Amino acid sequence: MCLFQSTARRLVSQVHCGLKASSSKKQKFCLEMARPSSNMADFREVFAKAKHIAIITGAGVSAESGVPTFRGAGGFWRKWQAQELATPGAFARNPSRVWEFYHYRREAMLSKHPNPAHIAIAECEKRLSKQGRSVVVITQNIDELHRKAGTKHLLEIHGSLFKTRCTSCGNVAANYKSPICPALAGKGAPDPDTEDAAIPVEDLPQCEEDGCNGLLRPHVVWFGEALDPGVLTAVEKELDICDLCLVVGTSSVVYPAAMFAPQVSARGVPVAEFNMETTPATSRFRFHFPGPCGTTLPPALARHETEIIS
Repeated sequence: MCLFQSTARRLVSQVHCGLKASSSKKQKFCLEMARPSSNMADFREVFAKAKHIAIITGAGVSAESGVPTFRGAGGFWRKWQAQELATPGAFARNPSRVWEFYHYRREAMLSKHPNPAHIAIAECEKRLSKQGRSVVVITQNIDELHRKAGTKHLLEIHGSLFKTRCTSCGNVAANYKSPICPALAGKGAPDPDTEDAAIPVEDLPQCEEDGCNGLLRPHVVWFGEALDPGVLTAVEKELDICDLCLVVGTSSVVYPAAMFAPQVSARGVPVAEFNMETTPATSRFRFHFPGPCGTTLPPALARHETEIIS
């Protein structure tokens, strides 16, 4: 975490370059220089030469598959927002309610499918791997749609809806059961008038390791928890070697992920942002392509005419 904290301080010192100029003319020049390009042909030339591509994805990618984000106005499950339920304290106070929330999210994902953006990324990874080039996906999403689309080199920095961790022995395991336990069958309705199921702890998901039977929790990073240092180390290594970075469907406001792409840009590596709107980090990137990721990303990652396909 020290590396990212140091990077944040460095970025803060750099981001206001235009505001420090002594004249309005100098301010205008600096701001114009910061404006990213939306020239797809120029991006495609950079893409054709890249050997190690890092793709950072956020909720905007999954939103196009109909995955609820539980953010902003109307982002409620019953009468709670995610930040009220996705905490260690909420789980300690009411594990039944928290498991109802995550059971609802798990079951909702059964009807969701990868969209053209997920598929374009997975197909790009597969195609470039045959050319000795690499693609890594660093995602903030917990829905596993990248995995479902076929992405192999995937770093899930916030965990997965379909993994559990035992609160007693710490064992982490994939879990695709539907429902995850009998007591949650038919539970988790999001309607604000729905009453809590008040499921006894012993009937909630239990660890299946020999002799454990501890209470399971979703293996996701909750508000107030630190990211897995092993995952962060892997992310750091990928960002250190990438020669092209894409930021796809993320607001660039959630830390430490918000620092990843600016950190890459600060060392001179081209960064391309694909998002519905500009973000606080947009001016630091070389490219910005507005619009739905499922529309802008497939042509960006399609086979370039200079690629040699064996």
